[in-house]
Amino acid sequence: MSYLRPLFRHPKLPTNKIGYTKKEYEGALSTLCAGCGHDSISAAIVQACYEMSIEPHHVAKLSGIGCSSKTPTYFLGNSHGFNSVHGRMPSVATGANLANRNLVYFGVSGDGDSASIGMGQFVHVIRRNLNMVYIVMNNGCYGLTKGQDSATADEGSKSKSGSVNPFQAIDLASLAVELGATFVAQSFSGDKQQLVPLIKAAIHHKGFAFINVISPCVTFNNNPGSTKSYDYVREHVEATSTVDFVPEKREIKAYYDEGTDTLVTMHDGSYLHLHKLAKDWDPQNRISAANALQKARAKGEILTGLLYVNTDFKELHETLNTTKQPLNTLTEKELCPGSAALASINAGLR
Repeated sequence: MSYLRPLFRHPKLPTNKIGYTKKEYEGALSTLCAGCGHDSISAAIVQACYEMSIEPHHVAKLSGIGCSSKTPTYFLGNSHGFNSVHGRMPSVATGANLANRNLVYFGVSGDGDSASIGMGQFVHVIRRNLNMVYIVMNNGCYGLTKGQDSATADEGSKSKSGSVNPFQAIDLASLAVELGATFVAQSFSGDKQQLVPLIKAAIHHKGFAFINVISPCVTFNNNPGSTKSYDYVREHVEATSTVDFVPEKREIKAYYDEGTDTLVTMHDGSYLHLHKLAKDWDPQNRISAANALQKARAKGEILTGLLYVNTDFKELHETLNTTKQPLNTLTEKELCPGSAALASINAGLR
């Protein structure tokens, strides 16, 4: 089976301001499970970059390990990319950004990649206010290792093995607000009308832009009562003893107005309770954002939309006063300014 997209496209596809069709923003065909919310997020990234007329070769995609970290293969195939080790994507993103500030940086991670092994990296990339878009595709489980609970799984939910999760879930959006992230948003993978504008706003933001996206796992998150559950697979496997069977499911979508709630029916019949922020919400009030997230959590809701934004803080390059030139364009003249410059530096250290 080939995972390459066909080369043919309709000759009259619409183009953006720089003359590109959406084809130039696509990647390889996805190998994720049919109906996976991660593919919806990839499609939203494609749509946002296409509408903003960003040249694909001006984008750098970085990821760690997990189902979510496979997705950069499925969007912006003509951009730069680096798949790092588990939880260490922020370090690679920091190094790449410091070497060349002229690219648009997408960091793609998962709830395991960011909320567990990569938590320390997640904390410090926020602290440094690195100029990047950091997207967490949050499904509450480890899909590549057959569905164990991640750190964002709900307390009291059951894993695929039947064990009950005794721990409180880590709320990444609340944590990002608490740590001082300068842009914090939350969305649902099936709400394209909300997610695409949030990604565009994150790209435009000068500093660290975090988007936590609830993304249903159609195969392994079969936790009864979980907000990210999918119970059908486990029951079906027990009935047929076919341990590798993955049923094909349709993508879950949601459309609802600002300031309203909606119940999204998951593949197993359970519900996800979403609440979209009203248009008059003030995203510049950090305390209000933190309180709103906690109140929503207490009511069993997932608050979506732009939660918090702050444009007053300096991004990392401004803090460090680095050169505006990409490091690979610096010549010997800039790198070796002579003995007089060295003497001046040494004098400043005495």
